[in-house]
Amino acid sequence: QTWSGRLDEVGRMHAGSRAAPKNFNSNAPINYVAGLGRGATGFTTRSDIGPARAAPEETKSDLSESNFDKFNGYGESLFNEMPYDEDDEAADTVWNEVDIKMDERRRSRREALIEKSLDKYRAVRPKLQHQFNDLKRDLVHVSEADWEALPEPGEHRKHRAAERRNEKFIPTPDSLLEKARMEAEVHTSLDPKQMKNARGGMETPMGGMETPMSGGATPLTDLKSIGEARGAVLSVKLDQMSDSVSGQTVVDPKGYLTDLNSIKVSTEAEIGDIKKARLLLKSVTSTNPQHGPGWIAAARLEEVAGKLINARQVIRDGCKACPANEDVWLEAARLQTSDNAKAVLAEAVKKIPSSVKIWLQAASLESNLTMRRKVLRKALEVVPNSVKLWQAAIDLEAPEDARLMLGRAVECVPHSVDMWLALARLETYANAKKVLNKARETIPTEPQIWITAAKLEEANGMLDLVDRIIERAVRSLTLHQVSMEREQWLAEAESAEKGNAPRTAQAIVRESIALGVEEEDRKRIWMEDADSFVARSCYECARAIYAHALGVFPTKKSVWVRAAQHEKNHGTSDSLDTLLRKAVSYCPHAQVLWLMGAKEKWLAGDVSAARTILTEAFRANPDSEQVWLPAGELGAG
Repeated sequence: QTWSGRLDEVGRMHAGSRAAPKNFNSNAPINYVAGLGRGATGFTTRSDIGPARAAPEETKSDLSESNFDKFNGYGESLFNEMPYDEDDEAADTVWNEVDIKMDERRRSRREALIEKSLDKYRAVRPKLQHQFNDLKRDLVHVSEADWEALPEPGEHRKHRAAERRNEKFIPTPDSLLEKARMEAEVHTSLDPKQMKNARGGMETPMGGMETPMSGGATPLTDLKSIGEARGAVLSVKLDQMSDSVSGQTVVDPKGYLTDLNSIKVSTEAEIGDIKKARLLLKSVTSTNPQHGPGWIAAARLEEVAGKLINARQVIRDGCKACPANEDVWLEAARLQTSDNAKAVLAEAVKKIPSSVKIWLQAASLESNLTMRRKVLRKALEVVPNSVKLWQAAIDLEAPEDARLMLGRAVECVPHSVDMWLALARLETYANAKKVLNKARETIPTEPQIWITAAKLEEANGMLDLVDRIIERAVRSLTLHQVSMEREQWLAEAESAEKGNAPRTAQAIVRESIALGVEEEDRKRIWMEDADSFVARSCYECARAIYAHALGVFPTKKSVWVRAAQHEKNHGTSDSLDTLLRKAVSYCPHAQVLWLMGAKEKWLAGDVSAARTILTEAFRANPDSEQVWLPAGELGAG
């Protein structure tokens, strides 16, 4: 049998047992990968996905140690990469409500602070519309005729536009340029006619003295500048010599050349500045003639420029424009001579009879004491409630007349403390007490009246009343809600001691030393105050502080030692002995106090008293070597 026959037979055998064909539209088996058995892998081409691009890098937070702070934590958010969900939104809503609530709590205070700062700023730099409020209010006084006389704004614009259109520029002619060149030309030679007037040989400089060094340019003399300077000097001198009467001049022939050398010739820049300032001030005085400082500035400008006559004329116009401004009248009097100033001030007091400055200036111009008193008394008739006028008038009077005037002054100005105190100083002891009592009733909030009353009692030997007066003063001032700081009371005590009133000073210290001092700081502050008083030579005030401190701290050895040192340096031996005996009674175990007392007795030559002190010290301190040694030397015990 051939090979082909066998193949056909095998084919027929398998044909009967072959399975049905596969349906490729059905689902693939689980975990099936096409081509995996033959080693094939899946891939895509550029045509399938388009041009390739690099994926953007994700920005990650910098959570390194270099970006960490112990107080603030990390510089970036730890949860920046996490999604923002509903819980985050709810938390933000709660915190926003908290912020709104906190903002509402402080809104009124914040708005008040902002309004206060804004008002302070507007007081210094007001708005433009606020600066013209007074001018707007004055518009109600403008009549209809004045309104009709106001020019139309459009007319000025038309004129300026027409001028700009008609403005033309043409080349400068050669003749004008030549003339300017000739005017600026520098001449180095004199005219022959001028040479005839020169003195022969006298104007020639010394030989060789004016010749420059070899190679240097020969100096040229600018005769034009010399002529201009001479003309400027002459013009200034003539302006100063001009008098109010036309056609007359005041010239001193002998001192003319000397005065000419002393004239300050202003430069062109200074003259230009004066002209600009004059125009500016003229605009100020013309637009607002009731503005007094503008007239004063204009007059002083003319005074600086050397034109005193013009300055007087300007300030005279200012007096007419501002008759109620006292500064303008005072400036007018200053620019006048003494006699003319009196006339100016006499006119001023008619315009402003209540001006204290004008009355005082008028009195100061009087050289005669009688006339000065007359002026001040006339002023007091017009202005009886001026303290300055009363003081100036009283200073010119004798003590008896001054006492009478002070009696009238305290009726006209009852709230002047100086008047009451001055009257009390001029009165007798009994009358002074009445004056001070009346002053205290009139001005119950003035501590100086109480202190003066205490000084009065001390000066007359009534020392027991001093402490009572100061005690009542502190109580009364507190009742009237007068808050005097502790430092102010101590300053008054220092002033009282330097005014020879030590008892008053001690009373003030005792009543005020504890004001505003915390309990734990009392000892330190009081010792510092005592040292401060000693440094300023106020030993009685320091003694009062130590006495008060010992009353509060009787068992403090350091306070007793400091008080004893103060008595040793600035007190007497009796006061030191009394203090040390009192000290050892409160501090018997303080060996240094016993030894100080024994040493002072030994230095004074009283050895027996020193032995007695050491014997008492030995009884109080039997085991103390510090007491044994000096006791053995003196033979005590």
